[in-house]
Amino acid sequence: MSKEAFSLRHARMSDRERIVDFLNRNWGSRHPLVNLPDLFEYYYIRGDKLQFVLAEQEDLLVAVAGYILSNASSQPDAWVSIWCAAKGCNGAGLELMEALPLLAGVRVLACNNIRPRTMAFYRFLGWHADRVPHYYRLGRVDERRLVRGADEAPMPSVGGDLELFPVYSTVALEGMGVPDTGCVPRKDVWYVRRRYFTFPRQTYRLWAACDEGRIAAYLVTRTVTVEEAGGAKVLRIVDFIGRPEQLPRLGAAIDRIMQAEKAEYADCYCAGISPALFLQAGFVERKEGDAVVIPNYLDPPLYENTEYYYFTNQPDGFVLFKADGDQDRPNLG
Repeated sequence: MSKEAFSLRHARMSDRERIVDFLNRNWGSRHPLVNLPDLFEYYYIRGDKLQFVLAEQEDLLVAVAGYILSNASSQPDAWVSIWCAAKGCNGAGLELMEALPLLAGVRVLACNNIRPRTMAFYRFLGWHADRVPHYYRLGRVDERRLVRGADEAPMPSVGGDLELFPVYSTVALEGMGVPDTGCVPRKDVWYVRRRYFTFPRQTYRLWAACDEGRIAAYLVTRTVTVEEAGGAKVLRIVDFIGRPEQLPRLGAAIDRIMQAEKAEYADCYCAGISPALFLQAGFVERKEGDAVVIPNYLDPPLYENTEYYYFTNQPDGFVLFKADGDQDRPNLG
């Protein structure tokens, strides 16, 4: 390929086949989000818009990046989902990433689950890249079948004056709205409805907490039953939408959900909310290199810790949870 300058643009719907073909040739494997039509359409198509940006040279694709919106406003925030450059075209890929906010018309850009070795690229662009902290709370069960090396001393005590009640329908969600969190990326009713009520491959439970008659926060959970570990259960906290200082007020309510589910443990990957607030909510931080093992992969169970990394172009007020972007999805190969 010549050194002719490349051009950057937003994708059109007619580019779909070219994008899939490019990724299948350059990603290294057939990515399920690209090759399973229901997931491609769920993540990357909104109305008549294909959520990819492209770098082209001599009418050939040399880099692509797909993104996912966190709200439906005129200037939304977004997560990068897939980013790929052809061999020898890393410069085009880097320029495409830098231009993505302008090309896509987004305000805040972030990515959940980047490769550690790519953090230098994002820092080169002046963005923030770091590890996602991991928190856990042990349940009161007769036998631990999944956790390894955890201190059996009592977990931190919990308090909290807010109750959590399930939200069963999008009608109820729309009636309550989404609270102002002061955090980015901003999530709205459109996002919560789409992410937690219409996700095509697994189900979630949305919980609401009200304070003085108004919605104060949402908590999103997913209970996993691990048949290969004797039916042990894990409560996954995959999202929290509220002001960070509200989290400790939910500690007792979360503990009651754990007891009702008979969960061996609850865990939560979250960046942007302090360890002190999680501790007040009853959660212990698992630090990198700790002896304790809190399995992340459960189908089948892998008895090892998993580290996640992220970037954002707006670290001030940034909060990330496990279900953000294209994460917290079934193992599809």
